Amino acid sequence: EKKAYWQAEFLKVVEGAGDAAAFAAAFGAALSAAMPEAEHDLIRHTPEVVAITHSFTPAQQSALSRCVRIMGMGMAEFQQHASLQGLADMAAMDRYCYVVAGVVGEMLTSLFVDYEPRLAPHDAEMQQLAVSFGQGLQMTNILKDIWDDWQRGVSWMPRAVFQRHGCDIAAVQPGSHDPAFAAGLSELLGIAAGHLQNALRYTLLIPAEQTGMRDFCLWAIAMAVLTLRRISENPVFASGSEVKISRSTVHRVVFLSRLLHRSDMLLQLSFRVGVKPLSLSPAVGRP
Repeated sequence: EKKAYWQAEFLKVVEGAGDAAAFAAAFGAALSAAMPEAEHDLIRHTPEVVAITHSFTPAQQSALSRCVRIMGMGMAEFQQHASLQGLADMAAMDRYCYVVAGVVGEMLTSLFVDYEPRLAPHDAEMQQLAVSFGQGLQMTNILKDIWDDWQRGVSWMPRAVFQRHGCDIAAVQPGSHDPAFAAGLSELLGIAAGHLQNALRYTLLIPAEQTGMRDFCLWAIAMAVLTLRRISENPVFASGSEVKISRSTVHRVVFLSRLLHRSDMLLQLSFRVGVKPLSLSPAVGRP
């Protein structure tokens, strides 16, 4: 209830109906002293951040406030029922990924279209692909962080997927060698990879001359694909740190992206090579 309250108060501030300084003072006082100093510092600077936000165009502000509203309401809903029992099924996982990531993709698409008029004819298609893009990234994070979340008493894994393979997700321990768990994990890796394929389709709709936009998308896609591969190669991992990609790998991703970002053909080829060890799920089609 407290989270829902503060999310509602923050939305008022974003939409210009609340006082940013008053919010920062009240929320800062309510924030636990155990929270990282960086988070306290962010709250203290809420007025400056909001002032910049309110300098944007009406269309840009509308996209941002819509994202904050949907994400705030959705996250509050899921946090209330979070447990080691996980989410009910794939539909629930789809919904969770939408409110924490897909809606961000929709917001970014609105901002991209507002900035680059040539994207306007593709707006509807990109909005659909953006949700899939966000799900691919969020599923990657969920799979990477499954055991870190487990330590906090939370799971975002879909129970029904694992039950179909004969696995009770609530009973699985970090480092599990259970083949039923591995089968469920493999299925989710394939679904995540399928969503990332849609993420590439999204990226290729961006004009090749907009290399900054393309790089922004390509870095996220490449790092997600490489993380999924790390999980696939080590399904008995017990911590996210075991499957996290290295800093040197990130540097290589950035370098290769800048080499290839203008060529649709080379980007498609690179993606096919990248996901080859994964089984792309036929359940994830083009929206």
